Amino acid sequence: MAVEVETQDCTALGDADLAELADLCADAALSHEVGLLSKQVEAWVLITQVREGDKLKGFAFSTLERIGGTPSVLIGMAAVKRCSKRSTVLRALMNEQLRRAVLAFPDEDVLVGARMVSADAFEAYKALNDIVPRPGHKASGEDRAWGRRLAKRFGVDLDTYDDRRFIAMGDGTPTLALDHESAKPDDIDAEVTAQFHELDGQRGDHLIGFGWAMAEDLERLN
Repeated sequence: MAVEVETQDCTALGDADLAELADLCADAALSHEVGLLSKQVEAWVLITQVREGDKLKGFAFSTLERIGGTPSVLIGMAAVKRCSKRSTVLRALMNEQLRRAVLAFPDEDVLVGARMVSADAFEAYKALNDIVPRPGHKASGEDRAWGRRLAKRFGVDLDTYDDRRFIAMGDGTPTLALDHESAKPDDIDAEVTAQFHELDGQRGDHLIGFGWAMAEDLERLN
């Protein structure tokens, strides 16, 4: 059965919808309850949901906005159910983010940013260019500036943010991140995994990763 994708305003979510999101999170690495999810309704603009039949398989809170004039897709938090089609679900979530980006920002390159707690989440960025951070790449001043901008937008205290490693230390509260477990963990580059070795999950540490969707690639999705 094919998966189906729908995006709507966060304000359209009711109590039953939030309970369904919480049920999915309960089976993921980052277990978020209804109370925390309801706060995301206020913090973000859009909610994308992926279903297989009537079963929720993944979701993402996001917004399309300009940061310093640059078109951006910000993924506030996302979760993919640990199922056999999880790679397909993740791809559907990201394609929908990019499809909406080209509608909002035609003929422009778009930055995509998210918080991550494991190397698996970088699977979401397969279609992106100039991913930061990445093995073998020495971050430029502009890369680091973008990391700080995103950290600030995500509500991170910049005193706790390392702009050379793109890592934010948590304060003990639940991490709002792109939560995905790869179906092929052996294919993950060991150097990508190493970027997460010093993160303290209990404290809520996370990495802020971003990449670019180029205008010519986005046009193909339109």
